[in-house]
Amino acid sequence: MICVLLESPYQGDLDLNTRYARAALADSLSRGEAPIASHMLYTQPGVLDDSVPAERRRGIAAGHAWMDRVDNVVAYADLGVSEGMWQGIARAVQEGKSVEYRHLGGEWAAPPGCNCERDD
Repeated sequence: MICVLLESPYQGDLDLNTRYARAALADSLSRGEAPIASHMLYTQPGVLDDSVPAERRRGIAAGHAWMDRVDNVVAYADLGVSEGMWQGIARAVQEGKSVEYRHLGGEWAAPPGCNCERDD
């Protein structure tokens, strides 16, 4: 199995974004990958509070620490790419990691005009 770091939106609509991240995890597992979605792990009750800036920064730093331990970074982009995701993608590029954009489609199809990927 290859190890992948998943990027998906978290802040904002927590219910929607949590359901989407779970679907992304399931998709990655179905591809025979061993995914980690640190934003889902570290924001559980009693771990870190994503609404507290210092705790959010700590969680992002912990997620980025996984970067050199994974084979690839996968950004699930049906709901767009959040600022936190761009930070992870930029870090991956800086560290020479492959970044793959994926779309689940179906109920998760990107809305018209979605900035789901960008070139920088």
